[in-house]
Amino acid sequence: MPTTVLLLQLAWVVVASGRSVGLRGHVRQTHSQIRFRRELPLTVTGNQKFGSSILTRSSDLTKTTMSKSEQLLSIKDHDFAMRPGFGGPAVPVGVDVQVESLDTISEVDMDFTMTLYIRHYWKDERLAFHSTTNKSMTFDGRLVKKIWVPDMFFVHSKKSFTHDTTTDNVMLRVYPDGKVLYSLRVTVTSMCSMDLSRFPLDTQTCSLEIESYAYTDDDLMLYWKKGNNSLSTDERISLSQFLIQEFHTTTKLAFYSSTGWYNRLYINFTLRRHIFFFLLQTYFPATLMVMLSWVSFWIDRRAVPARVPLGITTVLTMSTIITGVNASMPRVSYIKAVDIYLWVSFVFVFLSVIEYAAVNYLSTLQERKERKLRERMPCTCGMTHPGMMGTYSEEDVNNTGNYGGVPEENGAMKQQRMMVQLEFEENDQVTGHVGPSAYNSMWIDTHAIDKYSRVIFPGSYILFNVIYWSCYL
Repeated sequence: MPTTVLLLQLAWVVVASGRSVGLRGHVRQTHSQIRFRRELPLTVTGNQKFGSSILTRSSDLTKTTMSKSEQLLSIKDHDFAMRPGFGGPAVPVGVDVQVESLDTISEVDMDFTMTLYIRHYWKDERLAFHSTTNKSMTFDGRLVKKIWVPDMFFVHSKKSFTHDTTTDNVMLRVYPDGKVLYSLRVTVTSMCSMDLSRFPLDTQTCSLEIESYAYTDDDLMLYWKKGNNSLSTDERISLSQFLIQEFHTTTKLAFYSSTGWYNRLYINFTLRRHIFFFLLQTYFPATLMVMLSWVSFWIDRRAVPARVPLGITTVLTMSTIITGVNASMPRVSYIKAVDIYLWVSFVFVFLSVIEYAAVNYLSTLQERKERKLRERMPCTCGMTHPGMMGTYSEEDVNNTGNYGGVPEENGAMKQQRMMVQLEFEENDQVTGHVGPSAYNSMWIDTHAIDKYSRVIFPGSYILFNVIYWSCYL
């Protein structure tokens, strides 16, 4: 019995020991598999990659000190603060320009605004690179700040800027032999000295001047690359007020007392003003006002309410036209062509008012002389003095429209005349005796001024227009 119990205990211990060994072996096998998997190589089959991304990370190219283009052009190997060939002959820099638009011409500010493409050509051997295909490399404005470029500026410019939409409108092209093309798009507002003495029948010549700011002609030789063909324009360029007649280029030397001689390039263009706008807005209205003032010469001098307002209206209208024209013009110290025409027209209108004042004054003066003469004469009612054309009556004296007893015919007033009797003998003046020989007849036509004005005023104004347009056209 005890022997049986002992054998059973021994068998149980053996079975328990076997299970423990099997479990431990399984655990060890599991840890071995995990370790094996960690130590697997990155490429097991084909191009399949396993493992962490940290082990596959390559070098960061954005943190390199030099880009590929800079390495190719050897930018770090040279000092581009110096001009090409420093210490040697002047660097030739060719220029050509394409005018994109001529935006505004201002007589008040004496300037113009132009948008253009300006291109520079030079050779910098420091930028030469090896190329098997002999092709150029093109860059944007970021590389321009790292190399030498000509320091051009616009002389007499008021403001200018390089376009930056959507990026800076700058282009740099480098060829294998070191030749460089540098192009940019610029809008510039520059001064234009205008002579307005013939305005608005004038022709203006303006120029845009290009020059190096720092380099004299000993260091930089600026020239038009293709001569007169270096300047090209867009055929669609047009201005509402001017006709563009000509574009041409010139080259001169500019001297500054403190720095020396500089090459200067000129873009010259000639503009002729369109006259039709000013004919409609200025010349035709002024001419019509002058012609309107002549209407008063055909209106009866006794119609004061008709002639006076007509004269005043034309004078005020001419003043308004003159004020409107001068409001849009600079305050120059000389007389313009339009001023001559407007002021002469104003004088004609003003003289028509003065003409009526003279007619009215002379008519009143003759009436007073006649009235005084009647008071000194004896009663001649119903009598006819020798040498007198007619008789005076109270009705004729009070009627200013029928002097000398001239009747009306067919409802129309005859030419009004007044006979003035002048007494020359002092004795007759003392005694009051009036004889036939004591009077001298003098005929005064009170309509003479109006009659002559109907011819003189239009004739003079037509002569003025012939002289004016023959001189300015």
